[in-house]
Amino acid sequence: MTAVPQHAGPDMASTPPGPAPHTPARHPRSRPHPLLRTLTRALPLSPALVLLLLFLVGPIAYCAYLAFTDLQLTGQAHSSFVGFANFRTAFKDEEFLNAVWLTVVFTVLSSLIGQNTLGLALAALMQRASKPVRTLTGGIVITAWVLPEVVAGFLLYAFFRREGTLNAILDWLHLPSQNWLFTLPILAVSFANVWRGTAFSMLVYSAALNEIPQEITEAAEVDGAGGWRRMWHITLPMIRRSIGTNLMLNTLQTLSVFGLVWVMTRGGPGNKSQTLPLYMYEQGFQNSMIGYATAVALLLLVVGSLFSVVYLRLLRTEV
Repeated sequence: MTAVPQHAGPDMASTPPGPAPHTPARHPRSRPHPLLRTLTRALPLSPALVLLLLFLVGPIAYCAYLAFTDLQLTGQAHSSFVGFANFRTAFKDEEFLNAVWLTVVFTVLSSLIGQNTLGLALAALMQRASKPVRTLTGGIVITAWVLPEVVAGFLLYAFFRREGTLNAILDWLHLPSQNWLFTLPILAVSFANVWRGTAFSMLVYSAALNEIPQEITEAAEVDGAGGWRRMWHITLPMIRRSIGTNLMLNTLQTLSVFGLVWVMTRGGPGNKSQTLPLYMYEQGFQNSMIGYATAVALLLLVVGSLFSVVYLRLLRTEV
């Protein structure tokens, strides 16, 4: 008999697996030290940090030191440390308290109320105006903003003086005129700062209003909401962060206004328009008391910082 060959089945055809190839073990990559990683990331910022320390933190620290000395421009070989004497002198000085009050009035009238409100109104009106009107209005307002402070001061001085443009208009209308720079100097310089600085608020609010979705406004119109209700319940809440940013920047800029007031009134008549920057200039460069003037400047810096903290807290609040 011939033996019939047996065919191997699938289990028999498979060969047993050989030994697995040797795979080298992978060692975990060593991570850099956290301090080294932080320094590496901060390295590109080091030039900016050095400049900030040199031109911002350094002068502020030096001014803080001078505020506690009796440094004078003339008649003194060496300055001495006097502690808080300059600050006590300031809070007992009626001229300083008057300058603080006038600075608050000037800031509230020209920045918080004037520039902020007028800038928002112009931005809202320009959204509905035709293109030629927007171009003309924006050009006029921005021209006042880009003028140098001294030039703007002379223009407003010519407008408010006794023989100026405002009184000429009032005489033409048969209305009583007066010497505005003598009777109401703080109001005159506040109006001048509004005229010059409103363009910044207008640009900020124009950009913010353009970011509001048109669908929301149209839905409110369909529901019957009027213009004031839409402004109060929709527009203002949605641009809340822009309002906070604009108020902070305008307030800090207004607290440091010097040239505009100096050109128009020089703080007069008497001290009826003498804000803190003008008071510091008088004490430091006319009375030669640099230490005392620097103490007043440090107080003004603290006031500006408090305003900034309030506005920054408003910016953190979610709408």
